[in-house]
Amino acid sequence: MSPNVVERTADHIAESAQQASRATCAVADAIKDGVGVVSRVAKQGGDAAEEFLDDTTQRLQRHLVLTVATTFAAGVAAGALIGWMMKRR
Repeated sequence: MSPNVVERTADHIAESAQQASRATCAVADAIKDGVGVVSRVAKQGGDAAEEFLDDTTQRLQRHLVLTVATTFAAGVAAGALIGWMMKRR
């Protein structure tokens, strides 16, 4: 084999290795960015759920009579529905 062909082959292999290295780095950077985005979204979702729970708790405490009345009405309705379903059998 002539030295010219060997040199060209070596250059081509080196260039291919550099391209593969750059592609691997690009993929790693994309994965790192994706993990960062998912982490931020999960934190924001957790914060939103906590805020919703706090707001609901405060609303229930401010309207205590309405909360108790609604809970009682829901219990009576559920009991009546269960009783009606058992009576039909």
